Amino acid sequence: MCGRYSLFTPPEELRERFGAVPTRELEARYNCAPGQELPVVTNEASDEFRFLKWGLVPSWAESASIGNDRINARAETVREKRSFADAYESRRCLVPSDGFYEWVDRGETKQPYRVAFEDDRPFAMAGLWERWTPTTKQTGLGDFGSGGPSREQEPLETFTIITTEPNDLISELHHRMAVILAPDEEETWLHGGPDEAASLLGPYPDDELTAYPVSTRVNNPANDTPELLERSAG
Repeated sequence: MCGRYSLFTPPEELRERFGAVPTRELEARYNCAPGQELPVVTNEASDEFRFLKWGLVPSWAESASIGNDRINARAETVREKRSFADAYESRRCLVPSDGFYEWVDRGETKQPYRVAFEDDRPFAMAGLWERWTPTTKQTGLGDFGSGGPSREQEPLETFTIITTEPNDLISELHHRMAVILAPDEEETWLHGGPDEAASLLGPYPDDELTAYPVSTRVNNPANDTPELLERSAG
């Protein structure tokens, strides 16, 4: 799965890389976590970084808390699962990142690893997004992230990250990995047909990627500092 990632690339570089401008200030993030509002590029507005909450809430959901269990979507079933099928057809997005974290089971403990390109360049993970509008009887925003009663009648926009089989590097760490898109695949993911998009959902080659152990401080989303990127003894 993909449960944490970083995005500390300077804003001007992100704007140039993705050809998008932010709808609010882009801040360096070293420990992006589910339930947080994070920048994505949607097929609805591909020239903007819009801030959506991580954890997809389908349009038919009775409560926003359903998003807690939908931070990832499996590539193999994304077109059939009720939670994701409609979004796959018409609401795809790019999730900008410059690295993500995976945890290796060491028995009584789990060791976090950071996975990134060797030059720390930004890339896009394949995502889906949704817009959920609650009714007076649909509550739950307070159960999901930082939403509260004052927002219960406002539309909530959310996203999920698609995962696939791991490449050789990631298979040493976890049995799934985020779908990383090459730059020339991003337009197809946003605006291509369902079959074209499906062809992009395989594992990214591992020859440009690196993985190294980092501090267990990344386990706590409240820790969001550059020190999380430093190599640890493992």
